[in-house]
Amino acid sequence: MKILAIETSCDDTGIAILSAKGGSASGGEVNFEVLTNIVSSQIEVHKKYGGVYPAMAKREHQKNLIPTLIKSLKQSRLINFKALENVRHYNLEKKLEVIQKNLEREPELYKKIIPFFQKYGKPDTEGPDKGGIDLISVTNGPGLEPCLWVGVNFAKALSYFWDIPIVPVNHIEGHILVSLLNRPIDSSMGLQFPALALVVSGGHTQIILMKKIGSYKILGETRDDAAGECFDKCAKILGLSYPGGPIIAEIATKARPSRTHEGRAFVKLPRPMINTKDYDFSFSGLKTAVLYHHRKQPNKIQKSKKYIQEMSAEIQQAIIDVLLKKTLKAAKDYKVKSLIIGGGVSANQELRRQFKQAINNLTTVELFIPPKDLSTDNALMTAITGYFRYKNGKTGNWRNLKAKANLRI
Repeated sequence: MKILAIETSCDDTGIAILSAKGGSASGGEVNFEVLTNIVSSQIEVHKKYGGVYPAMAKREHQKNLIPTLIKSLKQSRLINFKALENVRHYNLEKKLEVIQKNLEREPELYKKIIPFFQKYGKPDTEGPDKGGIDLISVTNGPGLEPCLWVGVNFAKALSYFWDIPIVPVNHIEGHILVSLLNRPIDSSMGLQFPALALVVSGGHTQIILMKKIGSYKILGETRDDAAGECFDKCAKILGLSYPGGPIIAEIATKARPSRTHEGRAFVKLPRPMINTKDYDFSFSGLKTAVLYHHRKQPNKIQKSKKYIQEMSAEIQQAIIDVLLKKTLKAAKDYKVKSLIIGGGVSANQELRRQFKQAINNLTTVELFIPPKDLSTDNALMTAITGYFRYKNGKTGNWRNLKAKANLRI
């Protein structure tokens, strides 16, 4: 089957087309072939504001979705250039009326989708492997509600016009399951249960117990700022640009720890909640500690490369220390056989290195981390999750599908 996936939960417009063969609801041998995975980033749009503006992100999604979809269909050889001859049987006028009503919130998207349908119709495969899209998978939460609605309404329009089933996907589950791309499930060579997932991103920091695919229990989560949010806010305090995580990670590699800064004590930050018995996190206190430490320094120190480098290294290590200790504690307490790490912060090279080193000491636990380009938001994770939800009979109806900003896993 071929799955078209749509991701608009925050500031990245993602379209992916995935071919899946074999497998079952619980896993098994699944052959995934990535036909396309395209992400249209909005970083440059939001960089000057130091964060994501939902209304602006919504506008960019409306602008980016159709061009990204066309590019994906062409790369997958799924464009039907004879569409103008074939649209009559769609009862086009009636369908476009329904779509117009469905896209009332997205007027710019509606203007673009009509000529798209008229030109391309329903996608079919060129060559001997005939057949088109079998399933539409779309992120419907959690995320920024205005952004989610653009993707959801777009997916609903495609589902209705093409008469293709649609399945809603939880963004957090997507970050977990993308690590399973072409990895066996429930076997000695792949993911085994019980498994533990650490999802760590700009909006979420959660430790989740997995009994099987589709069965999840949140063991702990942040009580305030997410780890990625903490990176961004700390970067802003230091005068660095957005997004903060990658910049802090890069600068941290240049740090050379010393005991003084021109006569002042070297940077030492707290590790909030690191010794509590639960699996929860709190990163707002770390951000506050960075702010107070920074304010106490003379202007010359604040702007010095050495201070920014050492502060970046200490911020990064403080976050890693807390994530590592809490996650390993949960892994031992629940005697898990597999550990999955996902989300944008999992792209951090130092975090990956330290987790791999720690897991090497736990010989009974297999570590799963997606490639760095699949750690950040993308539609491929939506496609993979959509496949397993479809196998579990979780398809939805385009008429009642809704965006849910606070959706829980």
